Amino acid sequence: MNDAADRLARRYPPSRVPRGVVVGLVAAGTALGLGWLVWAALAHATPAVSAQVSAFTVVSDTTIRVTMTVQREDPSVPASCRVIAQSTDFQPVAEQEVPVPPSAVALANIELDLTTLRRATSASVSGCQVG
Repeated sequence: MNDAADRLARRYPPSRVPRGVVVGLVAAGTALGLGWLVWAALAHATPAVSAQVSAFTVVSDTTIRVTMTVQREDPSVPASCRVIAQSTDFQPVAEQEVPVPPSAVALANIELDLTTLRRATSASVSGCQVG
């Protein structure tokens, strides 16, 4: 070895942890992280209850009639969904928590009238929960 190589070897000694151990730990951590990601994605892919607006009709400047379709894994369990009506500038003009009673069928249509602050132009379901 020449003088420069000796100085570098003294300044930067070899690692105390073998390279194979480091590679193995990184691979195990990556596999564990990917496994958790797949589990989390599959566990939350199908919610216990979900809903969407299937139709709406603007009845007047202060009323909108909304029909929403609710799907539940277990229809014997009650649920609730939040319905929002919006105006042309996407501002919420009405909001209501709608109870979904237990039933024998997993797919239910619920019709409701929302009283709005001003004319609504659309309606949507912002979320549902069991219980």
